[in-house]
Amino acid sequence: MAAIGIDYGTSNSEAIYFDGQQHHFITLDPSQESANKIRSSVFIYYDGELPRPADSIIEAKVTQIKGAISQQIEKAKEGYYEAITPDKQQMFSDKIDELRAQFHNTPALQRRAIEVLLEDMTVQDVPLHRLVETGEFAFGEEGFRRYLKTPEKGRLIYSPKNFLGANLIAGQHQAFVGMIAKQLEFFRLSAEKQLQQSVDTAVIGRPVKFHGSRGEEGNTQAIDIMTQAAEKAGFKHVEFLEEPIAAAYKIERTLDKHTNVLVIDIGGGTTDICCIKLSPSKFANLDRQQDVLSVTGARLGGMECDKNLIVKSIAPTMGQGLLTYNGLPVPPAYFSDMCAVDDIPRLNQFFSDEYGLEIAQTKSLVKEPELLERLLVVQEEKLSARLVNSSRLAKEMLSSKEHITLPLHYIETDYDVDISTEDLNKSMQSWLTKVKRLVTECLANSAEPPEMLFITGGMSLSPIVKKELHELMLPHLPLIEGDAFNSVCEGLAIQAAKLANR
Repeated sequence: MAAIGIDYGTSNSEAIYFDGQQHHFITLDPSQESANKIRSSVFIYYDGELPRPADSIIEAKVTQIKGAISQQIEKAKEGYYEAITPDKQQMFSDKIDELRAQFHNTPALQRRAIEVLLEDMTVQDVPLHRLVETGEFAFGEEGFRRYLKTPEKGRLIYSPKNFLGANLIAGQHQAFVGMIAKQLEFFRLSAEKQLQQSVDTAVIGRPVKFHGSRGEEGNTQAIDIMTQAAEKAGFKHVEFLEEPIAAAYKIERTLDKHTNVLVIDIGGGTTDICCIKLSPSKFANLDRQQDVLSVTGARLGGMECDKNLIVKSIAPTMGQGLLTYNGLPVPPAYFSDMCAVDDIPRLNQFFSDEYGLEIAQTKSLVKEPELLERLLVVQEEKLSARLVNSSRLAKEMLSSKEHITLPLHYIETDYDVDISTEDLNKSMQSWLTKVKRLVTECLANSAEPPEMLFITGGMSLSPIVKKELHELMLPHLPLIEGDAFNSVCEGLAIQAAKLANR
């Protein structure tokens, strides 16, 4: 039996096996150059007809149909009593008998109700738990391509991890258990196929604080969902390890003496920081909590930067800042709601017909309606996830270029937006201020100062982030060079190997 580390991320996920000497990256998405990484988003869809509506909905529709039949019976009775000839009376009498037969034919009424419901039903009307129970799943780039090609066939959950600590309504808790179980099972089976042995144990990374506003209650809920999902996915033993601590375990193997290290892990959804005592003499120790000097974290990931870049640099080309003829501004909430890919109720509201009507009405009240037309296209064609993905790509390209032209031709032909590193820098400043505040908090809570600095996670590759955190804030700390994308999962795999061998 083998044990693997799983970095279940906001943007990407990966799984790694450590044999005691070497890390083995599990191939999860062969369509990608970095095949061990896979998008964390999930596309749940239907190839054919939508599922049968819930019994309660069918019964409600049956009651409605019966009401209509009752009205027809009353009309036929009126016709019978008003009829002058026996032939006319017989005609109405036959009609009454026929309608009464329909009224009492429950199976036929149910079939009719289902037909009517399915006729008007779209995939957006299917409750999330029902979608998870009955839909087909597509992961990684395959899922994202399916979403881009046929968004009306299913629903893209851009980042399931972002909902784990949120206030979930009825049915959503089990929906996320089922959804994440499908992903974790895919990881487990991929590992078993590659390693040619059973995989029954996993150490899964967790942020210090899960995305949500419910504090410790949200963290408990998130761990509960992940635990249930892992068990449902076929894992018999599961443990969780805070992501910055996992990254520390990886870099510990590069050190030749005792060193206090400040680890800053900036992922897609959260920023997590720890100050920890590391030493080559502690490689084999399973429990290292006594070595953690300080740990903190918050919902401050790269996705927030993606959304901020949209609001600062793309939204103005979509009508943000315009004034209506009566001098009132176009509601700024239009553009923040458009980006709310990590808030299902809010995004569903943005995609509603009522919201589209409101944008269309506002469009008729401005001097440049063609700009708001772009926003309306995003709303009507449900392009929010695609737009956030475009912003992420722009952010990544600006790590190596001073200026880019971002094509948004899926919104409008020849629609391009020019974005510079200066624009990106401005859009990141409020976010960076919060990140630096977290660093300060972690340092203040540590009984011993750090001697070295390690920055990891996707956002650590940003020159803007490196400059702000190392050159300007912590220039006195030597920077440890390491793998920005894999260090967390490699550390999780190291812990998994210890767990398997205890």
